[in-house]
Amino acid sequence: MVNADNNGATLPRRNRFKDLLLGEQAWQNDGKVQVEYASENTLKERLQLFFIKNHKSSLRLRVFFFSLKLLSCILYISRVLKETTSEHAWASIIWVDRNNTLWSVQVSVATICLSQRILLTYLNYKGNIWQQVLRVMFILEIINTVPFLISIFYTPLRNLFIPVFLNCWLAKHALENMVNDLHRAIHRNETAMFHQLLILISTFLCLVFTSICGVEHLQRAGTTCSLFNSLYFCIVTFSTVGFGDVVPDIWPSKLLVVIMIFVALMILPIQCEQLAFLWMESQKSGRDYSRLRTKNDRHVVLCVSLLKTNLLMDFLNEFYAHPGLEDYYVIILCPTEMDTKVRQILQIPMWSHRVIYLQGSALNDQDLIRTELDKAKACFILTSRCEVDRNAADHQTILRAWAVKDFAPCCPLYVQILKPENKLHVKFADHIVCEEEFKYAMLAMNCICPATSTLITLLVHTSQGLRGEHSPDDWQAIYDKCSGNEVYNIVLKDSVFFSEYKGMTFPCASFHAYQKYGICLIGVCPEETKSILLNPGPKHTMKPLDMCVYINVTKEENYSFKKESFRKKSPKNHLPLSSIVATTMAIDIQDIDSPSGVGSSLSTEHLTSEHKRPTKAALDIPDPPTFQADDPPRDWTKNLSRTVNGDECSESCYIRGYPPNLPYIGSPQTLCHLRKEKLSKCCMQLVKFLSKTCNHKDDDDVKAYGLKNKLTIVSAETAGNGLCNFIYPLRASHRAQNELYPIVLLLEHEPGEDFLDTVCWFPMIYYLVGSIDNLDDLLRCGISFAANMVVVDKESTMSAKEDYMADAKTIVNVQTLFRLFSGLNIITELTHPANMRFMQFSVKDYYSLAFSELEKKEREKGTNLSFMFRLPFAAGRVFSVGMLDTLLYQSFVKDYMITVTKLLLGLETTPRSGHLCVENITEEDLCIQTYGRLYQTLCSTTGDIPIGIYRTESQTVEPPGTPHSLLSFNVADFEEVRDQEEQGNRRRSMWWPSQFLGPGHTEHDAERSSQQHGLLLSLTERQEVTKLVKKRMKNLGLSTCGLVLNENQTSHSYVLINPPPDTKLERNDIVYIIRKERLSGLNKADNIEKTERGNRTGEENKVGESPLNKDQTHLSCSAI
Repeated sequence: MVNADNNGATLPRRNRFKDLLLGEQAWQNDGKVQVEYASENTLKERLQLFFIKNHKSSLRLRVFFFSLKLLSCILYISRVLKETTSEHAWASIIWVDRNNTLWSVQVSVATICLSQRILLTYLNYKGNIWQQVLRVMFILEIINTVPFLISIFYTPLRNLFIPVFLNCWLAKHALENMVNDLHRAIHRNETAMFHQLLILISTFLCLVFTSICGVEHLQRAGTTCSLFNSLYFCIVTFSTVGFGDVVPDIWPSKLLVVIMIFVALMILPIQCEQLAFLWMESQKSGRDYSRLRTKNDRHVVLCVSLLKTNLLMDFLNEFYAHPGLEDYYVIILCPTEMDTKVRQILQIPMWSHRVIYLQGSALNDQDLIRTELDKAKACFILTSRCEVDRNAADHQTILRAWAVKDFAPCCPLYVQILKPENKLHVKFADHIVCEEEFKYAMLAMNCICPATSTLITLLVHTSQGLRGEHSPDDWQAIYDKCSGNEVYNIVLKDSVFFSEYKGMTFPCASFHAYQKYGICLIGVCPEETKSILLNPGPKHTMKPLDMCVYINVTKEENYSFKKESFRKKSPKNHLPLSSIVATTMAIDIQDIDSPSGVGSSLSTEHLTSEHKRPTKAALDIPDPPTFQADDPPRDWTKNLSRTVNGDECSESCYIRGYPPNLPYIGSPQTLCHLRKEKLSKCCMQLVKFLSKTCNHKDDDDVKAYGLKNKLTIVSAETAGNGLCNFIYPLRASHRAQNELYPIVLLLEHEPGEDFLDTVCWFPMIYYLVGSIDNLDDLLRCGISFAANMVVVDKESTMSAKEDYMADAKTIVNVQTLFRLFSGLNIITELTHPANMRFMQFSVKDYYSLAFSELEKKEREKGTNLSFMFRLPFAAGRVFSVGMLDTLLYQSFVKDYMITVTKLLLGLETTPRSGHLCVENITEEDLCIQTYGRLYQTLCSTTGDIPIGIYRTESQTVEPPGTPHSLLSFNVADFEEVRDQEEQGNRRRSMWWPSQFLGPGHTEHDAERSSQQHGLLLSLTERQEVTKLVKKRMKNLGLSTCGLVLNENQTSHSYVLINPPPDTKLERNDIVYIIRKERLSGLNKADNIEKTERGNRTGEENKVGESPLNKDQTHLSCSAI
């Protein structure tokens, strides 16, 4: 190898200038083969690289060329201004006065420009020389430069007129190329709109400049016209004004004007049309968010698949409802074109300067660059719930979330997902709202705690509580005022409200805060755990670093405090001393723990007798004159305390534990009542369970199913994984066993094996394959004796050609149920909140119809809660899952809001955290009188925290402001009218019950139709419906014993969140309570059950039954 290297020829030293001129010709005769990695070998290729291909060098040359053209135009103007012509002859058009200095400069410029043009023509030459020579730009260059070069050799031509002003067109061409190279050099895309606008402006300026210089020069042979007069003439002419004070008076100048007008009429309209087209297209795709704004302004990005007006208004109203977000920009990124309605909304001055619409995809980095996503404060990704395939909609959301996280890892991400099993793929997001989880949990809580959906909806919506001030009804005023309450948080040491309660127990601090400020303290977030705890109970002592979570009309930061006069004033929300219960109410952190069960509480007698121990925190309150120490207040919860004793509980008590089979990853870990052994799948079929075909049924289950008015029916299209979230709250461990009422799932499709394996461990869960459209299926489910009927919106009907028609089938089915079973509590889910006005619709109920005017006024004001005064929504009988969109929006300001909502709905459980429940106010409990005293009684006895009231009032016959001719008639009142004309109309309207039975029953009843026709003539509609239902039940072999179809109720219900302390309690009021966790009494029983279950594990495995989780505990009767 060494010898071979030594024998090789020595490489000569290469010179850069020589290589530039000769290229690789000097190496062609070498004996060695050389491999080149560069393609620019020839001189032409190297020059092309420098002048054309290299962006930066090409940009510099084009800037230089553009400057030379501008300089030549400036030199021409300077010559015209300095020249004085007194002769008016045709020779003055050909010859001009040009001094030597000016001539020398123009010759130099012309030489450089011609050389550069010839060089670029040579570099662009590709075989056709005439294609390069006959170009307009090359011809103009020859006209403006060659005469100057000729005048070097022939001096008489130095004063020859040369149309140097035509260099403006060459400058225009250089400017366009310069802008293109500029965008390529800085790696920025040039928009077509900007390019077309540049062409239009430059073309117009060149036309004007050419006309000015041409008219001025040609008028040298006639009436002299200065540059200014020529400018004036051109502007007046091109603007079609034509004053006529300055006009050309010789034919060459007139001919030039005619030519320029024709050129302008041909060129400018075409370019204006192109510009208008691009502007219209840009309006559809939206404008970019400028980088200059990101330095001073803040913005968020909203990514959606399809932007609807209601979705847009809900987001904007809720987002900008917070004062701190008024200076934020909202960038909407949507792949579809902006429709007319959305464009009209965005043109409103309120939104036009704060909302920017961009047509693009989140999967395209260029579109994300347009939104400046890397500098955004947040990115909201919403899923289109109107898609037929909801999994496909979730998949699109997942890809958007991945693309956003890949492009801007530091940008906070707020994701909305539809299916709970898809949460796994977006768990990296900062905040996630799963629609089906919240939907089913809210429907289940509506069966336990009436109007939970209304309660949650009002808490997650921003409202001022001023809409009902001028309402004619008193209930609307207080309902609207209480709807303004929201959830806020603040650190205890920084709070004026709670700082003085440092060291107190939680119930004590909550009562004092409510008594003094009217604020409901519902939970804390301790510094050591960073987990929100709802009502942690007396065992928790308030610490300076605790984050207090409270309900109030506004946050504490918006209050202004006056230290001097604060204690002298007594606001309306303060609890008067006359309403405070006598004696010292002591809270013992060891004795407050009462047995678990719904409604269980510790009475005052127990506190003062056998369970009395030294107190650690007390509420020292002076005795009012109305209550003495020897006359303690009545224990209002004593009659509500329902516990299961040994006689009520059979030997087959259920066990407490976590569900063995989770339906999906990320499913809520809820401690529930479970069976000791899972139920056979055949026993879960309601038809087999009630018939003789199933031999596995339990006598306790049969007895439980026979309970009257306790059944809960759920009508759904399919049994998805989200349906399990409906079962968890109804089988939660904090509920007593005697309140575990049967649940019947009315499904249109057969449930899958995975779903049955999950729910077979829960007690009293049955299913029936049928439809809500069929009366026989409803009767088999036991609807005639059910307490609750839950109608879930069908996924297949969520999309329709007309958006609001997506709820048509659901509304008609629910209306039919309402007419057949008017006493049934029907809870309905709708796709569009605007369709709530059709729920339980009756044209004769003028009281309900009167609220349509109030809703119209609220909609005109732009509120996103225009439907809140509708009676079905106020009573919690209907809700739309779209209302929960604001929960995701509020989490941008309140990052704790999703967690608080999950804790209230039971979707998330935290040790030491309480749960939401209700208690009824009976006749014996009215001695408490006011809500403030109730608040004190609960805090001082059971340690529970009340947060609101569900109130039912009788509906007035004639509401205030309604004319006497429009008396309030509901369906029941209308049915009592006995005149013959009304009976005839009702008989003609009774076609729908027969249609509801289906075509299979028409022939069966044809024989008896003539006999029954005469009887139906004397019956009211309600009697006809009752007879119809009983007949169908007998045909199906169902017992009609005890069947009573109640009349329509003439009452309305509504929710009061954190009402004032002086609010009077009324009979049948239902109080929302956050009950503290009560598990201390179960520890011993739990350990025993764990040991017994461990001994049974081997036997269960032998028979093929999957053992329960190790954390499951037995709920013995004594523990309850």
